[in-house]
Amino acid sequence: MRLTSLDVFRGITIAGMILVNMASIAEPNVYPPLLHAEWNGWTPTDLVFPFFLFIVGVAMSFSFSKYTDGLERKRERWGDGEIGRNEEIKISSTPLVLHSSTPPPYWRIIRRAVILFALGLLLNGFWNKGIWTFDLSSIRMMGVLQRISLTYLLASLAVLKLPRKDQWILAGVLLVSYWLVMMYVPVPGYGAGVLTRDGNLGAYIDRLIVPKAHLYKGDNYNFMGDPEGLFSTIPAIVSVLAGYFAGEWIRNKKNVNSETSMDLVLFGLSCLVIGGIWDLAFPINKKLWTSSYVVFTTGWALLLLAACYELIEVRRVRRWGKPFEFMGLNAIAIFVGSVLLIKILVRTTIGTGENAVSTYDWIYQNLFASWAGLFNGSLFFAIINILLWLAVAYGMYRQRWFFKV
Repeated sequence: MRLTSLDVFRGITIAGMILVNMASIAEPNVYPPLLHAEWNGWTPTDLVFPFFLFIVGVAMSFSFSKYTDGLERKRERWGDGEIGRNEEIKISSTPLVLHSSTPPPYWRIIRRAVILFALGLLLNGFWNKGIWTFDLSSIRMMGVLQRISLTYLLASLAVLKLPRKDQWILAGVLLVSYWLVMMYVPVPGYGAGVLTRDGNLGAYIDRLIVPKAHLYKGDNYNFMGDPEGLFSTIPAIVSVLAGYFAGEWIRNKKNVNSETSMDLVLFGLSCLVIGGIWDLAFPINKKLWTSSYVVFTTGWALLLLAACYELIEVRRVRRWGKPFEFMGLNAIAIFVGSVLLIKILVRTTIGTGENAVSTYDWIYQNLFASWAGLFNGSLFFAIINILLWLAVAYGMYRQRWFFKV
């Protein structure tokens, strides 16, 4: 079963990522909703990355179903102690072999995680010291694709190894434990519960594990941590698991109807309320990927998924979603290509000497800001970039080129 509404949701998320990545280069001449929150709090831009992880989880529910359904039935009949062996049971002299049809694809999962992590390093190295240099001695270790890689790997193992009830327990334990250690474990020189860039526990642990040269250097971090750090990847696993739970909910529904959409809406609204309340004790913060942020952004992801599901699967109103579907079917290729293009535009120059300006600035100032103004210029430039990648995605779709990791 392929969920077209999920491909559309993925395409919307890719388009949102391209929009905010391109527009933010013109900061401070950018409309505030297209920038990340400075620290605590959120903007629409802060929803894009958790949507990616949520979508990974939903897709996992469908792609792993041929493994997990057989395992779950076996658990229900014989308990966890029997998992992992093909037991032959005699029933009225007829042998019955209980097993999932195919062994879980652990090597494929590991391969995919390694490729995603390597692509993330490629993007980081491309940015490091000029366009064509790749300096392993100072490359940033973590990043967007690296976090997707690790959360996909760990969530996959949880899904394939744990019964469904234990998966829910694991998600709760990860969120609550992260909250407690971040608030109550003291950091040398700062104390407990300090949620600043340099004083939070996650940044401290990252500094202990990751060599300084490989930490994030921008946004006033100054090697003090990483917005996609190792420690804050722990609660991000739950963003993937939440998507998996939503996918299982949809997949196990017998009929495609508005009842499923309304269930997703109710779950989404509940997450928004819980995340908002949790924010009072543990602030919503993307860069720390706080537990309240996980629950809150899951709520918005459920609402957007419900809208796509209702329009596309239930009411069969599909034409509006086709452009996003094209992008969603080649999400990783479009993501990597769009980030590389941004880096090229920023790092190449037009002109020489002191008068040289980046290619991005030249296009922005001369083709957009000159007639639309600074803020509208950055917005229109970003929209044109989306249309460019939509054309690329459509061309790939017409040629039946689907790049899967």
